[in-house]
Amino acid sequence: MSKKTKHTNGAIGTVIKDFLPHPKELLLKDDSVKVTIWLSKESIEFFKG
Repeated sequence: MSKKTKHTNGAIGTVIKDFLPHPKELLLKDDSVKVTIWLSKESIEFFKG
């Protein structure tokens, strides 16, 4: 890549409005419930693989 890019002092282009939604709006709404359970060490080792 020996060819150099020439920059001019003119305007490059127009600024485009941010059209992407906020990251929180991209998440699917899901009805969920937090649950706490007690497991034996054997069960934990089984699920850890």
